[in-house]
Amino acid sequence: MKLLPVAPMVFFVVIASLVVALACAGVLYQSTGARRDLKRYGHLGRWIEIAHGSRLYVRLKGSGGPTVVFESGIAASSLNWSHIQERIAQSTQTVSYDRCGLGWSSASQLPRTPASVAAELHSMLKTARIEPPYILVGHSFGGLVMRRFALSYPNEVAGLVLVDPMRLEEWPPFNPSKQAMLDRGERLARIAIPIARLGIARLGVTSLLCRKDRIWERLARIGGDGAQHVMGRIAEEMGKMPREVWPIMAAYWSRPAFYAGVCRHLADVPKTVREMRFAAPIQEIPITVFTPAGVEPLTQEQIGRIGDKVEQAIAPRCAHWIHLDQPEMVIDAILRMADETRDEAAVLAGPRRGQDL
Repeated sequence: MKLLPVAPMVFFVVIASLVVALACAGVLYQSTGARRDLKRYGHLGRWIEIAHGSRLYVRLKGSGGPTVVFESGIAASSLNWSHIQERIAQSTQTVSYDRCGLGWSSASQLPRTPASVAAELHSMLKTARIEPPYILVGHSFGGLVMRRFALSYPNEVAGLVLVDPMRLEEWPPFNPSKQAMLDRGERLARIAIPIARLGIARLGVTSLLCRKDRIWERLARIGGDGAQHVMGRIAEEMGKMPREVWPIMAAYWSRPAFYAGVCRHLADVPKTVREMRFAAPIQEIPITVFTPAGVEPLTQEQIGRIGDKVEQAIAPRCAHWIHLDQPEMVIDAILRMADETRDEAAVLAGPRRGQDL
């Protein structure tokens, strides 16, 4: 048997050992950082166990009624609502949370479709004894979740504010051309899982957070087009958020579980479309829908599929993230709906005992 020369063998062993050492160091860096993140930021909310054993991370602020419940877009967390929630909480009780598989919440074996997510949200509200009536606020995919919630539990819902809700006709199977984009997003999320386990994602988002642009750009280049796309997405979203939540966002984007959750959500988009395709219009519940000025407004037919009491508001100078670009518009709509709900409750309650009729 022909043996390799000693020098190449030694070189190979050294390189292999170095790779293993770096991988172990990356795993240790990630696990240590993840524990530190949870200790620093986990206390800002609480975990609530729901029906099938998953745990949802919930942020409850304010007091009084009606309760305003926030639902985020497909790869976003409760942090997307931090500014708006703080403002609304000055007037009434508010609830934001991380869906299963995102943020600090645990994963779920159920499909990431509006019916499953709405059932999980309802289970959480009941377990936490957060009483209706609810004003439901949802962005993008979250708009579909809130529509399903209102259809499933209509007696508990006082109104909806839908922020550029996901349009079924734009996604597979209605629009097969978008399947390639979903596949690419799912593929990138799968690739990011081991990258996050090795601590590389943490290093990247931390360098971005600390404004160390050279480190961030080098990591993105090393990772290729996929890494640059993900890093660009992180930078764009982070730039729209209040600075005080940036470190928590960095913690979220550093977690392997986050990318696994994103993967599940993207994979289930066609199921979402099929599930909501024949959803009935919401009856007798006021709904405000925000549409960015840069896209085609919803037609009367599209509005009619949502509900019979829908008001469409066009948001100027906005793209898809209206609640981040022009939060005051969304805040005003929520507060107005909350005031109307209180007024209706007062009328239904009638005069108090002892008052003249």
